[in-house]
Amino acid sequence: MLFRDRLTTARRAVRRAVLARRRLLAGLLTAVAVAAGLHTARADPAPQVQVLVAARDLPAGVVIAAEDVRRVGFAPGSVPDGVARDPAGRTLAAPLRAGEPLTDVRLVGPGLTDGYPGLVAVPVRLPDAGMAGLLRVGDRVDLVSADPQGRSAATIASDVPVLALPDTPTEVGAAGLTGRLVVVGAQSGEVARIADASVRTFVTIAFAS
Repeated sequence: MLFRDRLTTARRAVRRAVLARRRLLAGLLTAVAVAAGLHTARADPAPQVQVLVAARDLPAGVVIAAEDVRRVGFAPGSVPDGVARDPAGRTLAAPLRAGEPLTDVRLVGPGLTDGYPGLVAVPVRLPDAGMAGLLRVGDRVDLVSADPQGRSAATIASDVPVLALPDTPTEVGAAGLTGRLVVVGAQSGEVARIADASVRTFVTIAFAS
């Protein structure tokens, strides 16, 4: 009985002490909350790397202009390899979705052969722009050399990947041929044969099986 009375007395004493200092405690808790909020507001933002991404859907063959790209912050560990730094004036080798980072493999240039070890990028002008319109980057085709007089035809390269479709169908090449330029990946030993055929004959395609 004595122990219970003492416990009751102690509880009442604690309650009176808390009630007597409730304003002080409330003020202290408020100060702590405000300080925590200020610390959060002043915390340095997470570091970011600015990366150029497509501002809209871009088709293959477009020449990149300033309004075609915008800068987006990426966490350092999420930045793709080979991001383009100054792509203005470069030609897009493959379609790009809005918000997709612009990398070297998407631009006509040395980066086109990344992923194709042992191949070099070779431009070939197809005389029929409509034929080139059937192609998509990544297609595999055979290159066929055809005599303009129709006397002979021969396969000059087999199972080559289409790397880029860089220009407009109405452009005229150095040899005076209309059509469309296609960039393919070829073995180094095939380059001279393809270049010679491109000057002396019509080069057409056949889809590789």
